[in-house]
Amino acid sequence: MNFGRSIRHKWMIEQDCIFLNHGSFGAMPHVVRAAQDRWRSKIEAQPIRFVEHELSPSLRAAAADLAKFIGAQGEDLVFVENATAGINAVVRSISFSPGDRIVATDHVYGAVRKTLSYVCDRTGAILVEAKVPFPLQDEDEVVAAIADLLNPKVNPKVKLLVVDHVTSPTALVLPIAKITALARSYGIPVLVDGAHAPGMLDLNLTELGADWYAGNCHKWLFTPKGCGFLWAAPDRQADLHPVVISHGYGDGFIAEFDWVGTRDWSAWLAVTDSIDFHQELGENLRTRNHDLAVLAVQMLAETWNRALPAPLTMLGAMATIQIPDRILDQNPDWDCKKVHNFLWSNYRIEVPIIPFGHKLWVRVSAQAYNEAEEYQTLAKAL
Repeated sequence: MNFGRSIRHKWMIEQDCIFLNHGSFGAMPHVVRAAQDRWRSKIEAQPIRFVEHELSPSLRAAAADLAKFIGAQGEDLVFVENATAGINAVVRSISFSPGDRIVATDHVYGAVRKTLSYVCDRTGAILVEAKVPFPLQDEDEVVAAIADLLNPKVNPKVKLLVVDHVTSPTALVLPIAKITALARSYGIPVLVDGAHAPGMLDLNLTELGADWYAGNCHKWLFTPKGCGFLWAAPDRQADLHPVVISHGYGDGFIAEFDWVGTRDWSAWLAVTDSIDFHQELGENLRTRNHDLAVLAVQMLAETWNRALPAPLTMLGAMATIQIPDRILDQNPDWDCKKVHNFLWSNYRIEVPIIPFGHKLWVRVSAQAYNEAEEYQTLAKAL
């Protein structure tokens, strides 16, 4: 399989831009758009028949296909609109008491931080964030930072650990298996935010040791927007409820999540076609994207005289690196929006500029349609 510009036409992305931000919302291929359109046409051809007789088995078949792809069982997986919705479902199903602790890291996704703050405000629980260095030297720094907060002698009443599989602002692949093993040694349940992982990483959820795992399929697995999932270990499903309570309440995990009212189910049902497309790109897609992200960040680090953000083994198909000092020295009033707009207006480069730790960073993505020359253009532009 050839990659780069030669297959760019398979996606709906504008052909005259350099698109280095697959990580934010993904990018849907034409073939998946066609699959979604077929599902929408089938639904509308006879809505009553579809909803009453065809929807449930169709959703379960799609869930089974997705579960197989990520190393799980279909009966342990339900669809949600996105990973944040799945995380909301979990944390709002847990009974917190005043003084209970929820542990996360300071690399947590902004919307998830807001969710945890909301729950704490309503229950009297306390959000505590582990300070993970960035850039960092090795994955043990991550484990050590979290371990300090899970130890009941240091931080009593920890009721939940929420941790990213791939951090959104800093693009680090965290050592989830080590972290979940540590939490289990203290009897603390773990909720993993896997928003970026499906399609980027080779997953086996049953081996990670998490209690819950929420992920997105519309990022690195190419589905239509609004396709996420929530996986729950069998012993964590009984008291788990969707954010919207509807007719399925009291009928079990799958019944509750599969029906939360009328909506457009086509994004979920098209997941099988998205998996097929991902697999058609070849078994080496993940390795190729990782290698391209590594090549990009090494080149940017050398050009901008920056340290690498982390060991290269802690990167997936994204990398975050600090922008050159001279940009802000020459433009002291610039923020992330102004840097982004400068790149788009002058170079047609779409890439996120992220504020983190009182500095500005650029986060590049590497997908099948990208190639090395695009990152070189970015390096010269800044």
